[in-house]
Amino acid sequence: MAAEPTVPGVPATAREWHLAARPEGWPVPADFALVEAPVRAPGPGEVLVRNIHLSVDPYMRGRMSARKSYAEPYELDRPMLGGAVGRVVASRAEGFAEGDHVLHYFGWREYATFDAATAVKVDPDAAPLSAYLGVLGMPGLAAYAGLTRVAGIRAGDVVFVSGAAGAVGGVVGQLARLKGAARVIGSAGSDEKAELLVKEYGFDAAFNYKDGPVVEQLLAAAPDGVDVYFDNVGGEHLEAAIEAMNLHGRIVVCGMISQYNATEPTAAPRNLAQIIAKRFRMEGLLVGDHYDLQPKFVEEVSAWVRSGELKYRETATRGIDSAVDAFLDMLRGANTGKMVVRLDG
Repeated sequence: MAAEPTVPGVPATAREWHLAARPEGWPVPADFALVEAPVRAPGPGEVLVRNIHLSVDPYMRGRMSARKSYAEPYELDRPMLGGAVGRVVASRAEGFAEGDHVLHYFGWREYATFDAATAVKVDPDAAPLSAYLGVLGMPGLAAYAGLTRVAGIRAGDVVFVSGAAGAVGGVVGQLARLKGAARVIGSAGSDEKAELLVKEYGFDAAFNYKDGPVVEQLLAAAPDGVDVYFDNVGGEHLEAAIEAMNLHGRIVVCGMISQYNATEPTAAPRNLAQIIAKRFRMEGLLVGDHYDLQPKFVEEVSAWVRSGELKYRETATRGIDSAVDAFLDMLRGANTGKMVVRLDG
């Protein structure tokens, strides 16, 4: 017999995704379990949120491994974590009221009860709620911090972005253009995505990396070389960018999705020794190191979104039961822009 609801109007139980097994190579549906769990009423300082949009992101693949990394691995048989936007349905926290909309990191579930200090209120009238998971959220901040702070973008730079039709890459290329780059080049996994980069996002050139060797396509698109490479892919793309890199260029390593599911070390890049002659700088990017930029980022980028100068796309699935398929599709590059899961209701 079902338990009484913990909060009036809220179900006693709701669904959440658990990691059932640590993937070996590419994840498969059997590595995950959709579990019915009690919905807990909030305690002092807590809120209960009904999630509306869930985020699935490449970094989550790393957290499914037991290897030590910058973020704690997901626990087996426990709900996974991830970005989400939802509506507060019960609050015992000062400053949060029923009906408020919040951004938080207790995704992969329909309802979440957590410390309100970890949530940020968002305005559904200022931007669509899903935008706070993408262009105005963590991916957007990664693009902004990587380009402005890590790369130190300068007017006249030639910028190359891999994974350019993804949630981060699309923002990087447009920001580079808005910041005065002389030429912006992107790579993507289909002709349709490459066309989107040029016709809608304003890239100067784009290519489908499946059409031929990346280095040949990049050198053709960047006859004057590359000053900044924003890496979301690694492997062959990184090797090509090093080949095209100008003296004192900068490489921002945000992600290496080509290697996340590899079971053997990849060969590329085989030309890293060029760092000596070209004296380029290569630095990893973790968005968590740059949250101090959040106010400036939101102010600057939201204005460009409102004016239409910065465009974004989303790929959405519907329902909690679609979350794993959305995650796997995102790893395969099936999305254009940010991949989100819209929950029913």
